[in-house]
Amino acid sequence: MSVSPVKRQKMESALDQLKHYTTVVADTGDFNAIDEYKPLDATTNPSLILAAAQMPAYQKLVDDAVAYGKKLGGSEEEQIKNASDKLFVLFGAEILKRIPGRVSTEVDARLSFDKEGMIQRARRLIDLYKEAGIGKDRILIKLSSTWEGIQAGKVLEAEYGIHCNMTLLFSFAQAVACAEAGVTLISPFVGRILDWYVANGDKKTYEGAEDPGVKSVTKIYNYYKKFGYKTIVMGASFRNTGEIKALTGCDYLTISPKLLAELSKEHVKLTPALSVKEAQACDLEKIHLDEKAFRWHHNEDQMAVEKLSDGIRKFAADAVKLERMLKVHLVSHSFQA
Repeated sequence: MSVSPVKRQKMESALDQLKHYTTVVADTGDFNAIDEYKPLDATTNPSLILAAAQMPAYQKLVDDAVAYGKKLGGSEEEQIKNASDKLFVLFGAEILKRIPGRVSTEVDARLSFDKEGMIQRARRLIDLYKEAGIGKDRILIKLSSTWEGIQAGKVLEAEYGIHCNMTLLFSFAQAVACAEAGVTLISPFVGRILDWYVANGDKKTYEGAEDPGVKSVTKIYNYYKKFGYKTIVMGASFRNTGEIKALTGCDYLTISPKLLAELSKEHVKLTPALSVKEAQACDLEKIHLDEKAFRWHHNEDQMAVEKLSDGIRKFAADAVKLERMLKVHLVSHSFQA
């Protein structure tokens, strides 16, 4: 149904309506997009930081990170690692100047199966934020939703008061284990789930609530609300605005600048698709997953197994590219010095 131009002017954009029901988060490392769409929170990952770090506007942050790594000394490898951590924090600190809420900063995906390594790296990032005058209450540490990552999140939350955002989440088993671990927030990847079903099935298009990624997040949201888990559900990795609108009412949604722009231009009536009341009436059974049960249930979901491993590989590859870029800057910095 088309909306008349007069009514369209009076009706809020789809983005403004969405903000009434859901906390909108910007999925970007680009400060300009954050300024424009005014989200509460922002999320970053190695791929987003790599893209932003290659923009001329952000070269000073790269230079500052390299100078920091060089100042701490050690081997070239240690200098690059320290510069990389510092760069993530410098981007996070700049983002926090532009938002009232929290920024998510990701632990290196190459530590995805190293519980102690993730805990150590997370604490290091929090220390770097502290050096910059930023408290841990404004940071979410992103960890891969492997069994080891989930257990690292459990320790960070319970023992250190560090809030965690569990990323690369594709299976119901991952969601249940995260809730049981008491982490602050999970990021189920809507679009990547859709990608898998389109690539591996006969059906090539899905609408709204029929989208397999939307169905996955809806089930997780309903389970969390039915059984009173405090963990926040933040849908992520969207391919179109239809997926976003079909999850209106979800706790949080993290959205790319491109889709934020599309939503800001749309003038359709949005109504909540998810609600606590409906979730509590759902027919779902509570389950408990120890490590053996988790690994089995996750392994039974072919899509989740493939997308988790693929996501870890891609984030790890972008972390390597970022380090190569920092190495070039480090060498040139040394040459200039």
